[in-house]
Amino acid sequence: MRDILIIGATGQVGSELTMELRKRYGNEHVVAGYIHGSEPKGELKESGPSEVVDVTDGSMIAQTVKKYHIDTIYNLAALLSVVAESKPELAWKIGIDGLWNVLEVARENKCAVFTPSSIGSFGPETPHAGTPQDTVQRPRTMYGVTKVTTELLSDYFFHKFGVDTRSVRFPGLISNVTLPGGGTTDYAVDIYYSAVRGEKFICPIRPGTLMDMMYMPDALNGAIKLMEADPSRLIHRNSFNIASMSFAPETIYEAIKKVIPDFQIEYQPDPLKQSIADSWPDYMDDSCARAEWDWKPEYDLEAMTADMIEKLRARHI
Repeated sequence: MRDILIIGATGQVGSELTMELRKRYGNEHVVAGYIHGSEPKGELKESGPSEVVDVTDGSMIAQTVKKYHIDTIYNLAALLSVVAESKPELAWKIGIDGLWNVLEVARENKCAVFTPSSIGSFGPETPHAGTPQDTVQRPRTMYGVTKVTTELLSDYFFHKFGVDTRSVRFPGLISNVTLPGGGTTDYAVDIYYSAVRGEKFICPIRPGTLMDMMYMPDALNGAIKLMEADPSRLIHRNSFNIASMSFAPETIYEAIKKVIPDFQIEYQPDPLKQSIADSWPDYMDDSCARAEWDWKPEYDLEAMTADMIEKLRARHI
């Protein structure tokens, strides 16, 4: 990687990934691609170049790739799980038609492409405990359908045209910087904000519901580390399970109470979020990522909780 384009650079993952890549590769080598209405602000805008890049417009992607001599594209444009259920046609247009545009531009300009998949690519028939790298997926949400298609289409362009496509299946991501935007695992971010503000947390997921989660610094490092990996070691490419921690709502609640003893929780499960959560893995087996490109997370629940609370308090949330 030398010159990088982030599509969806102002989103939950994109805003932090852009800054991390600029830190590693130099500000001028990382272009923040955004759509009208989601313009970069603050340090994201001031630290490096940015361009309007709508994933549904292939010519716009190609123009930016040529202008900045891009060799690597991080394609993060997508609707999150709950939003995608209410807007399935738009979810497909952005997630799959948009991906086709990215892959075609990459094929023509010899770019590598990272397009994340998700635990949402699995379905009710998937083994939930220690979900294997290669297993039945069959999701029943539009979000999941687009993610499985992302994996297959990315593999197709690798095998058919030699496009260097790579991907991870992200678990739920927890950030102290960017608020979530309509995902099933968002509760694991919101709960920290409620705790720091001294508010009772109304949890939309019932107790006992295990889901894989990951702190954002590990997610960013995983995406970058995979794109830097020796291609001769990669067997799976699209897409690698990566895991860090798995917990239910009451577990994260107890972890927070160790730091904020007065914190309270009330469970009011949301039917849609709960049904999606029930179809996802309890925890994934990430042994292939560990073997093929030395994946290893740094944060567990306790370390993440301490860092989240410290960072949010410092910002007077």
